Amino acid sequence: MKPNRRKFIQTLGAASLLAASESFAKPFHIIKDMRVSPNDKIRFATIGMGIQGNYDTRAALKAGGTELVAAADLYDGRLTRVKELFGKDIFTTRDYREILSRKDIDAVLVVTPDHWHDHITIDALKAGKAVYCEKPMVNRIEKGKGVIEAWKKSGKTMQVGSQRISGSAFAEARRMINAGDIGHINFIEGTYDRFNAIGAWNYSIPTDASPATLDWDRFLGDAPKRPFDATRFFRWRNYRDYGTGVAGDLFVHLITGVHYMTGSHGPERIFSSGEQSYWKDGRDIPDVLVSVFDYPANNQHEKFQMVLRVNFANAGAIRNVTRIIGTEGQIEVGDTSLVLTRRKLPKAPGYGNYDSYFTFSEAQQAEFKKQYDQMYPEADRVAEPVKEIKFDAPKEEDSHANHFNNFFTNVREGSQNTIEDPVFGFRAAAPVLACNDSYFQQKVIRWDADKMILK
Repeated sequence: MKPNRRKFIQTLGAASLLAASESFAKPFHIIKDMRVSPNDKIRFATIGMGIQGNYDTRAALKAGGTELVAAADLYDGRLTRVKELFGKDIFTTRDYREILSRKDIDAVLVVTPDHWHDHITIDALKAGKAVYCEKPMVNRIEKGKGVIEAWKKSGKTMQVGSQRISGSAFAEARRMINAGDIGHINFIEGTYDRFNAIGAWNYSIPTDASPATLDWDRFLGDAPKRPFDATRFFRWRNYRDYGTGVAGDLFVHLITGVHYMTGSHGPERIFSSGEQSYWKDGRDIPDVLVSVFDYPANNQHEKFQMVLRVNFANAGAIRNVTRIIGTEGQIEVGDTSLVLTRRKLPKAPGYGNYDSYFTFSEAQQAEFKKQYDQMYPEADRVAEPVKEIKFDAPKEEDSHANHFNNFFTNVREGSQNTIEDPVFGFRAAAPVLACNDSYFQQKVIRWDADKMILK
């Protein structure tokens, strides 16, 4: 062991080495505020080295001017893998508070199961760290205000991780909507279907999974206590105690995109319906879910309705896009491209077949046509030609790295103005959490997006 590492561990003290069963309730040492020089590398740590933790770590390194110095995870095999992938000198621990106690770490990525997001985020902000927290920001609506208050009080940078909005396709869609290219929005629909076991979260479980190789008690945190279960640990998204279901994992991407493109703060009415259709494997969440959202009018758009769907057993054609439909066209946007289709109705109403006109007497038809011709010039009777505009993001674009670049730029500037700050993140999270409440309680949920409270 290197002398500096040995000295660091000796100075941590007993508070950072508590038994797992006590870790949730005990406080940790809060360090003083730190500023990052624009010329310095930002030293960061990742807390949670599962699938998304690895993806986020790579994207954070790709953003540039950053250095991974530490990682935390509750499964020993992942900590071993961190050293294999990112360097043998990376500091690893099961206890995330050891990371927060280090003065040489500027930022942390919180990429844990959903039920730990708020606890670790608040602890990190109190410790003077900038925070990148994966979506959804919280796993319960009542937890959102606590994270926002901690962020405001800390003065630190925070970004919520729904990275699609940092892609140029979403920026272009936002520009088109603001320019009035599709008229007034009246309906939005989006899907996020899948048709494979991995997509349905049946992730691989290591052969050495046991209470000896992973910290089960710490994993449970504030979830109900239960005996060790490797399936729940490695497939936590399938259980309400730790995850937020298809709404919290997938609808949140769709809603984040819609809020970014339209400038909306959120719906005022949410209703969900679904079922457990195919994946009857012990999970306690639906694998088919449809949710309806009613959005109020604001100073940017008229009221509109949105319908989102996830189907984890869609054997049909899967084409996951968001369609934003207006009175003069639509925008169909995916991760890296969009298609704008403009169509405008003629100013004059039509007449003829499939209209009551043909039921009139011949004399009345003649009189009707005479008055119609006087009222509507020929130009008003013809619809404008359909126009289609396609947009593709640059091939080299990486929206995930862009999202981190926005985060790290704000860290260097000491700014809280990220593209997806906690207020934006909570306004995206709350409606999807309301989807779950609606489904399980079988009722309509009413939400005040401006005040961020349930009605």
